[in-house]
Amino acid sequence: MTESAGTPLEPLPGDWRRALAVVAHPDDLEYGCSAAVASWTDEGREVTYLLATRGEAGIDTLAPEECGALREREQRASAAEVGVERVEFLDHRDGVVEYGIPLRRDIAAAIRRHRPELVVTLNHRETWGSSGFWNTPDHVAVGRATLDAAADAGNRWIFPELAEQGLEPWDGVRWVAVAGSTTPTHAVDATAGLERAVRSLLAHRTYIEVLTDEDPEAYVRGFLTRSAEETGKRFGGRPAVAFELFPR
Repeated sequence: MTESAGTPLEPLPGDWRRALAVVAHPDDLEYGCSAAVASWTDEGREVTYLLATRGEAGIDTLAPEECGALREREQRASAAEVGVERVEFLDHRDGVVEYGIPLRRDIAAAIRRHRPELVVTLNHRETWGSSGFWNTPDHVAVGRATLDAAADAGNRWIFPELAEQGLEPWDGVRWVAVAGSTTPTHAVDATAGLERAVRSLLAHRTYIEVLTDEDPEAYVRGFLTRSAEETGKRFGGRPAVAFELFPR
């Protein structure tokens, strides 16, 4: 438990039109926040997904070239379930993503290209809260780089080569929202989007069948429902998706 475990969560700000969600792997967003994404797209907001890898190292029985193509297809189908049409991949190598200048540049370029007001990413800390489970290096690297790239994107003297490529600075990111945080501050009502979130995660069926012997739909529905209900205890009793919000 964290110190803020009983603190009520505030509603995530709603005065924005475009979001860019940046994560390491296919399924990261579906485990983290797709019910919120479904609500946003219902409201007419634009959401784009950016993935650092294609998840090609995620299934032991499939060679990376086969696995990457399959997981890309599953990710595009998954995004469509929650109203996301644009899904981009950076092609960093799954499992060995490195925090550093190349990753920051790639994410800053995407921020300049899509010009979001809200950037979403996944837990960038070393562990998953009170569980004590160690986070993966890819999650840590991508989350950290995303927080930094939100500032990089607005500074014309950082990565000046991007402007030469036609990507002018974008200093319009107002918040970075981190899903799966150990210290959430805000939340989004998951009631309307939860059923589509289930379908969205279930679209990663090949990967899920490797993770569990449980029926895939029962596993997905149970996981997402429990998570939303637990978060809802700090959000007026409504099922919810939690975020740690960093204003800029």
